[in-house]
Amino acid sequence: MMYRLTVPVFAMGFIVIAAVAAAAPAAPAPKEIAGHLTAIAALAQPVPGTTIPAGPFLIGSKRTDGMPYGPWTQYDDTELPQSRVWLDTYEMDRDEVSLGEYLAFLQDRNQQPVEELKRLIWHLITVHAISDQTLARWPALYVSWEEAKTYCAAKDKRLPTEAEWEKAARGTEGSLFPWGTDEPDNQRAMFGQHHVHEIPIVAAVDSLQKGASPYGLHHMAGNAAEWVQDWFGTDYYAYMPARNPAGPPSGRYKSVRGGSWKSKSAMLRAATRSGATPEQRLATIGFRCAKSVPDPADTPR
Repeated sequence: MMYRLTVPVFAMGFIVIAAVAAAAPAAPAPKEIAGHLTAIAALAQPVPGTTIPAGPFLIGSKRTDGMPYGPWTQYDDTELPQSRVWLDTYEMDRDEVSLGEYLAFLQDRNQQPVEELKRLIWHLITVHAISDQTLARWPALYVSWEEAKTYCAAKDKRLPTEAEWEKAARGTEGSLFPWGTDEPDNQRAMFGQHHVHEIPIVAAVDSLQKGASPYGLHHMAGNAAEWVQDWFGTDYYAYMPARNPAGPPSGRYKSVRGGSWKSKSAMLRAATRSGATPEQRLATIGFRCAKSVPDPADTPR
């Protein structure tokens, strides 16, 4: 299950945990799926990287008590307080890792997708008539935190830190959503979707340009929520370092950012935080990779 971690605004020293689960179809995938997995992998397209320049940015939210249901009101105390921190230059994938890329990665390693993902793909092909071409551009789902980390490392990359993710999503001055302050709609984000059997309703990873972040990244709100590198610290924003914060040294949950195809609009706010246990594989969580960029001043001459 994915856990939405909520520290009450009235701060009573406990965490209220609400469980939200998304399940794939129950029937096992037949052997006939193998040809589709190969075809989807063959359609993989490399994702371009986007350089995020070094400098300070606003992370988190200001406490807002006078407007309890307003768009700028903190979702919970985990995103408080707002501060300005410095990040060195880094590179972030423009798009979420696609299903095509992920299956091609597994194929290169002679590995099979997990059964949940195979069942989902077979269901989408046979029941919903979704083509291999379309599925190749879907975000990769049912990937655990460790599996996401392994994928990024194989590409000489890594998962972004939570601070890197937030800067890439909202820019330097603390934008409400990746695209600005307008309420989310179906031209900007894939969210608020429902399917009676919990089948994902997502968009291609390189779609919805109107919803792009200030740096041109797609789907930093909605579509697939995204694993990041950090452990989830409920009060981490209160004591994070002023330069290159990398999260607490340990924890029970890994941070997940951006909201998913199921999320309500509040979860699409660029400051909203959530988390899940790192071994979980869910139909609502995907990932994208990042990469450190060496400082030219550190390069030997």
